[in-house]
Amino acid sequence: MKRSTDAVSRSCGSTDDPAAPPRVWLVVLGAIAALVLGVATTLSAAAGGIFRSPGPTGGSAPSAQCGPPSLRGRVVDVTVGDMGGMMRRMMGDTHDHLPPGGGPSWNHSMGMMWLRATPRAVPAGTVSLRVVNTGAFAHEVVVLPLRTGQAVGERPVGTNGKTSEARSPGEASRTCGTGKGEGIAPGATGWTTLTLRSGRYELVCDIPGHYAAGMYDELDVTSR
Repeated sequence: MKRSTDAVSRSCGSTDDPAAPPRVWLVVLGAIAALVLGVATTLSAAAGGIFRSPGPTGGSAPSAQCGPPSLRGRVVDVTVGDMGGMMRRMMGDTHDHLPPGGGPSWNHSMGMMWLRATPRAVPAGTVSLRVVNTGAFAHEVVVLPLRTGQAVGERPVGTNGKTSEARSPGEASRTCGTGKGEGIAPGATGWTTLTLRSGRYELVCDIPGHYAAGMYDELDVTSR
């Protein structure tokens, strides 16, 4: 009778059995199956876009056929960009805003934005700016005259995160277009053609917080 009882105990996975009981293995196999299923579900969701954050401020990047027409005068190529978009989207912040009290927002204060002009010196007269946005945020290029002895990056910034645009001869801030707009979208190009007198100019992005983040460069216009 005892032998029969022992057999039943072993078949039911009694804890007295020193060998790994079948019921324990079933639990282990079930846990492994659940883990594999969870990983597969996560990968499937990621591929389907569930974990993707909303697109960057400024709208979707236009197609590659967003080039400017033939521009007049001396052409200055301006590249604008940033490295804060990925970090901000990971944090779930999809608004290009300023914190209470003004000043650059946290991702801007990292100084990971740029504006670079090539060449940085052109003769006076007709000058065209061709601006390419390689970043994740909308950007713009505003032309501002520099006073004698004034260096780039020294303009005061208001509580709205912007600097004064007084006496600006023009700007490139339209997606796939010329002149003033709502900002050049990520991946897009904007342009403008101006008549510039000799002197020193500062090219700035005056979207709130961007100038304080380092988006400026100098353009020298020489006499003929």
